[in-house]
Amino acid sequence: MRGLLPFNRALNALCNRQVRRRAGFASSECGFSGIVSVSKPQPCFGLLFDIDGVLVRGKIPIPAAKKAFQKLVNSQGQFVVPVVFVTNAGNCMRQMKADQLSHILGVPITMDQVMMSHSPLRMFKKYHDKCVLVSGQGPVLDIAKNLGFQNVVSIDMLRESFPLLDMVDHNRRPKLPSSPIANLPTVEAVILFGEPIRWETNLQLIIDILLTNGNLSGAHQTQKLPHLPLLACNMDLMWMAEAQSPRFGHGTFLVCLENIYKKITGKEVKYKALMGKPSELTYHFAEYLIRGQAVERNWTQPITSLYAIGDNLMTDIYGANLYSCYLKERNRRKNSKAVAKMATGTGSNAALPQDNDHVENVWESELAPPSATSCKSILVCTGVYNPHTEVPTYANKCIKETVFHGHRDFRFDPALVEPGHIVQDVADAVELIFEQEKFVPQ
Repeated sequence: MRGLLPFNRALNALCNRQVRRRAGFASSECGFSGIVSVSKPQPCFGLLFDIDGVLVRGKIPIPAAKKAFQKLVNSQGQFVVPVVFVTNAGNCMRQMKADQLSHILGVPITMDQVMMSHSPLRMFKKYHDKCVLVSGQGPVLDIAKNLGFQNVVSIDMLRESFPLLDMVDHNRRPKLPSSPIANLPTVEAVILFGEPIRWETNLQLIIDILLTNGNLSGAHQTQKLPHLPLLACNMDLMWMAEAQSPRFGHGTFLVCLENIYKKITGKEVKYKALMGKPSELTYHFAEYLIRGQAVERNWTQPITSLYAIGDNLMTDIYGANLYSCYLKERNRRKNSKAVAKMATGTGSNAALPQDNDHVENVWESELAPPSATSCKSILVCTGVYNPHTEVPTYANKCIKETVFHGHRDFRFDPALVEPGHIVQDVADAVELIFEQEKFVPQ
């Protein structure tokens, strides 16, 4: 791996604003129910599973999924290694996703083992008391309130208050002239949970909000900068359901929003934060949940290795490799500081460069320092990835010919989309991990 990539500008913006604040997560936030036991052998690794394309295709389970999870639980139904499901989906509550997974896999899954793309929003307390507009589908108002947001409005609520603004669908246009019903507070931030049902409506009203500074009673102000804070979850350009080919994901919706805004204003959309894979913040949060499981089970060995199993090169593999770069760079800086302290004999590192430390310190102040030193990527062939077309034979020589499906704010690096291993399915992935770790569950 070729060093740590520069953090994307959205996360830098987040870090600059969050460095003075703490999310104050209690240890009970990641508590896991069940009988506390000390099993032998104790694992020193954790597993991060993608869902769509790895465990299911739409609502249809992938046959290898049950086989894989039979190896991961003991006779009491307890996991023999820490497991977190890291999905870019964001259209339901964690408990609902846990219930779905329990039914599909035939093993008990708790909500604390599930990480949705929007889960890190719990840390964004700066926005919890602001009036936020939420976009997506499913119970987006309930999801936002569950994450800590107190004053939430939806796209449908905007339509009801300003019926003249949604004009694409002729059948939904007002039949009679009407005046705006200004009964909503001024929007102060926008949260994009996932792809909506009516793209044209959401695109129109989100652009309206950005160009009116949150007050739809006014006209567009195309020269006003900066626009309202924008936080986006799930950057997947495509995802795999029951169809033979991948379907549009929320990343495609973001491409539309970004290009419409730029076409109108000549300026780029700026994100305060981008969440979901491949964001490093997402993997840091997932590692926090992994550590929580180990503590709850009284496993004393630190979790030093993470294995991320996914089907998408541009999210699952890119994200795992990017986080592994972060862990290795963090460990390198930590060791170099320790050597410098020993060399000077003063215990001071004031003269050492601190350029990257503020990002690390923000995450660690929220979630505690990671114990993992590596995050290894495993690609399965049951979802988005097509082993016949996706990876050039010589990736380093084919950058220009390779289409980058990642988000605009992430730079393409061939090394980051190269999986550590490619296997047929998730059952093969689990078997490979146990072999790598020489782990034989009792």
